[in-house]
Amino acid sequence: MRVHQILQVLESFAPLAYQESYDNAGLIVGQLEQEVTGVLICLDSTEAILEEAIATGCNLVIAHHPIVFTGIKKLTGKNYVERVLLKAIKNDIAIYAMHTNLDNVQAGVNFEIARQIGLTNIQILSPKTGLLNKLSTFVPKDSIEIVRNALFNAGAGAINNYSNCSFTSEGIGTFKGNDQSQPHIGKPNILELVDENKLEVMVSNQLLPTVLKALIAAHPYEEVAYEVVAIQNVSKEIGAGMIGDLVNSMDELAFLELLKRQFNCKSIRYTSLLNKKVKRIAICGGAGSF
Repeated sequence: MRVHQILQVLESFAPLAYQESYDNAGLIVGQLEQEVTGVLICLDSTEAILEEAIATGCNLVIAHHPIVFTGIKKLTGKNYVERVLLKAIKNDIAIYAMHTNLDNVQAGVNFEIARQIGLTNIQILSPKTGLLNKLSTFVPKDSIEIVRNALFNAGAGAINNYSNCSFTSEGIGTFKGNDQSQPHIGKPNILELVDENKLEVMVSNQLLPTVLKALIAAHPYEEVAYEVVAIQNVSKEIGAGMIGDLVNSMDELAFLELLKRQFNCKSIRYTSLLNKKVKRIAICGGAGSF
């Protein structure tokens, strides 16, 4: 397999569009067409990890934390980040990061923590907004089903647990082509009035390029009129942290012992106890500054 084939699988599960604005998830070092000889999965791309990758013949490192968060102006090896990048380039090792995009998917990091604790009624703690767009286009009536199905097949029209969602309204479209035009309906230099449908669907950010490509391919018009509007709907399935309930209430110390046991920790840090039963738990697999 090549790097881009593996990344396609990873990003189908945790799209890069789900990462936070401050993050730098994705391919940090390497080329998409590079053939993969082996994959090493880690938390951080340290120098020791690069040495292990070289020793085991792995030329793709998949890390949780990005080795590069901010811009780098020089590569002189003065710190471990620069040394890792230099070593990766010299040895043709690609480095890929799945960070807050993996935190924010429903079956990602926080879900796994919740599962191991045994929580029920699990929900996203801080749902994300700005992940959806409304796509509107105008289609002659005799082509509406062809265009609608093309958009659905490309992934448009999905809203949480529902698929193939759309809205259609009727109207009259007008256009007049010039001498260079080749209109699907009518003739150049003549004003045409056509019975059209306005078709509206929801499209996620990561699927928008694919859906637009499908729209252009399926639409009969030489020039396709469409509008994309970003919307701020809250996503119930994408976001930071999770919240859920224990099956049975527990004493605080018993719950802390559960955490130590389930995550194989020698010790854990906690604030002052409240001497209350623990029932509803909020989780964030990260700094949680939000």
